[in-house]
Amino acid sequence: MLKGSCKRARCHRILSVVGALVLAQLGASVLASPQGLGQIDSVQSEWRVHGGTPAEQRHSQLTHIDRGNVSRLGPAWHFEFDNARGLEATPLVVNGVLYTTGAWSHVYAFDAKTGGLLWHHDPKVPGATAFKACCDVVNRGPAYHNGQIFVGTLDGRLLALSALTGELNWSTVTVDQSLPYTVTGAPRVVNGQVVIGNGGAENGVRGYVSAYSVDTGELTWRFYTVPTQSAKGPDGAVSDSMLESMRATWQGDFDQLGGGGTVWDAIVHDAELGQILIGVGNGSPWDHKLRSEGVGDNLFLSSVVALDDQTGAYRWHYQGTPGDTWDFTQTQPIILADLRIDGELKKVMMQVPKNGFFYVIDRTDGSLISAEAIVPINWATGVDKDTGRPIEVAGARYEDAPFVGSPGGIGAHNWHPMAYSPDTGLVYVPTQIAFFVYQSFSRFVVSEGAPNWGVDYLANSLPSESDADLKAIADTLSGSLVAWNPVTQTEAWRVDHAGPWNGGVLSTAGGLVFQGLATGEFFAYDSSSGRRLWSFDTHIGIMAAPITYMLDGVQYVAVMAGYGGGYGVSTPFAQDPHPRPNGRLIVFAIDGDSEYVVERKSFGPMVKVTTEWPVAMVETGRVIYERSCSLCHGPIGRSSGVMPDLRRSSLLKSEDAWRTVVYEGLLEERGMIGFSQWLSVEEVESVRAYVAGLAARAITRSTDE
Repeated sequence: MLKGSCKRARCHRILSVVGALVLAQLGASVLASPQGLGQIDSVQSEWRVHGGTPAEQRHSQLTHIDRGNVSRLGPAWHFEFDNARGLEATPLVVNGVLYTTGAWSHVYAFDAKTGGLLWHHDPKVPGATAFKACCDVVNRGPAYHNGQIFVGTLDGRLLALSALTGELNWSTVTVDQSLPYTVTGAPRVVNGQVVIGNGGAENGVRGYVSAYSVDTGELTWRFYTVPTQSAKGPDGAVSDSMLESMRATWQGDFDQLGGGGTVWDAIVHDAELGQILIGVGNGSPWDHKLRSEGVGDNLFLSSVVALDDQTGAYRWHYQGTPGDTWDFTQTQPIILADLRIDGELKKVMMQVPKNGFFYVIDRTDGSLISAEAIVPINWATGVDKDTGRPIEVAGARYEDAPFVGSPGGIGAHNWHPMAYSPDTGLVYVPTQIAFFVYQSFSRFVVSEGAPNWGVDYLANSLPSESDADLKAIADTLSGSLVAWNPVTQTEAWRVDHAGPWNGGVLSTAGGLVFQGLATGEFFAYDSSSGRRLWSFDTHIGIMAAPITYMLDGVQYVAVMAGYGGGYGVSTPFAQDPHPRPNGRLIVFAIDGDSEYVVERKSFGPMVKVTTEWPVAMVETGRVIYERSCSLCHGPIGRSSGVMPDLRRSSLLKSEDAWRTVVYEGLLEERGMIGFSQWLSVEEVESVRAYVAGLAARAITRSTDE
C-alpha cells in the first residue's frame, strides 16, 4: 500500500517509473477494454465522467458497501500531495486508473486498486496567476474521452494528455491571458468537443463558454454570456444572434469591467434533448448601481442557459436573480432527472444556486416548475410562480443603507456538488448560512486587474481582535446536509454542522450518503433517515465530493481532502488555529487497514517589532489590509492555516525585506505578486505597520493570560 510518506520528488520518480512499467506490461488494452485491471462492468463500476453520469446525479448503483457493513470502512490507500492548497477535484476512474487534479492544475494518474502513481503532469502555471484567482489555486477535475485526459489550467489553457502516459497531445489557450481570467472548472466532452468556461468576474472580465475539437484543440464555437456595447459590433461568435436582446437589459458603460457572467463551474450535457446547460455567474462589479446604473435584468448574469449541443446556438434561459447585486452566481451544480409531478413525468433540471432557492425547471423550455427556499433567507420572500422572478425585500439592494444579507456572497450553496438518489427520490444538498454586510462603495474606482466588487468589503471586517468576539461571530455561521424532496419541495431530513464550507456529496444504492466536512471528518449517513453510520477523521478538511468505484469485486470510496477555496483561505478558525497539513487523496474499502497518520503542524511565534509609526499611517494600513490582504491572509491578521500568518512572518522585522516581497514581488513564483501597480512604497509600509501592531497586541494578550 502507498504510505503517506511517499510524497517527495524521489518517491514520485520511483512511482512514475514503476507506473510506466506496469502500463507497458498491460498495454493499451488497459485503456481500451472495459475489463482493464479486473474491471467487471464499466458502466456500474467506474466513474468515467464528472458527475458519475452525464445527468450528473452523483449517485452510484454499487451496493457492496451498504448500511450493514459501512461501519467497517477503513483507508485502503492514500497519497499525500506536496502542498496545503485547496483540493476540489472530482476524480475519474476509467479502466482501473484513477485520474485527478490537484492545486496549480497538476494532473495525476494512479492505479485505482493499489494507489501506485502511474504518471504526474505539471502544467507549470506561472505563480503570478494566483493573484487572478478569486478563490485559491484550485481545480475541480479532469474529463476523459477516447484515451485522452482533458484539463483546464489556472492560467486559461486547455490540455489534452495521453491517458496512458500523461504526455501532452495538444494545448490551446482559451482566454486572453493578459486579462485576469482563470480556469478552475472541469471540462466536459460533448459530441467530439471539449466544452470549458472560465472565471475572473470579480477582477473584471467578460464571461463565455467555448468548445474545442477533442482531436486538435481547434475552437469550434463560442457563446458569450454578457454583451458588449453596440459601438463595438458583433463578436463573430454563435452568441451574436442574442447580442441585441442582451444589450436591451443593460445600461450605461457596462462593459468597462467586462460585465462578468463567467461560466466557472456548471456545464451539463442533456443528450436526450440535444442541449448543454451552463450556469452563469455574477456581474462585475457586484453592485447593480455601479455596473448598470441600477437598471435592467443584465442577461445572462445569474442564469441557466441552454445551448445546442452541436453548434452552441441559444435555446432558452432561466434567470434566477435578475439584476444581481449580491454575487448570487447561478454556476452551482445542475442535476438532470425525470420526475413525476402532478401525475405527469417531467424532464427537469434541479439546482440550488447561491440565492438560496431550490429550483425545479422544465428543461425542455426553461419554464419554472417550482422554487422554494432551502435555507432561511432575508433578501426575498419567495419566487413568483407566474413570472419566475424573486419577490425582493425592500432595502435588500442596499440603495440607501447597508443590508446584512443571508445568504451572503458565499451563498446558501456554493460549488460543492449535491447528489440525487432515484432510490429515495431525494436530493442531498450541502447548504450553509453565512451573513454578509452589503454596503455601497461611494469611493469606488476601477482597479485594473484587481478585484472590483463595487461593495465596501471593509464593512465585513471583524469588530475586535479578541478570541471571544471571533468565536461569537463563528457561532453565527453554520452548515447542514439537507435531504430535499424536489417533487413536494420539502425537507425530508437534515444534519447540522458547526460552520459552513463543507464538502460535496455522493449517494449510493447501498442506502448511503457520503460527505466530508471542513473539520476533516468524513461521514456516511443513512440516505432515508440521515442517521450517522460511520465516520473517519482525515485531520485535513474536505471540500470535494467523494466518488465510488469497484475493482476485482471490491468497492472503494475515494475523496480529495484539502481545505481552501475562497472562503476557506480567507476565514480564520475560531478555535485551535494551526497550519493546514498537505492535502491527500484517500481511498477507503471495507476492512481497509492502511496506515494513516497526519503530522500536526504549529504556527511559529508572533514577531515583535519595536518600530513606532504614526497613528494615521497605521489606519491607512488597516484599511488596505482588511480590504485586500485579508482575502488571503485572514481578517485582523488571523490566517485560516492555508496561507501564511503575517503576524508571524520574519519579513515583518525589516522594512526592506517586506518591501521586496509585498511591493517588488520577490515571491511571485510562489503566488505572492508585488503590488507596485496599485500601492505606493509608503502604503506598503503602512500595511507592515498595521500587521506589526496586530502581532504586538497578540503578544500582549498571550502574556496577560
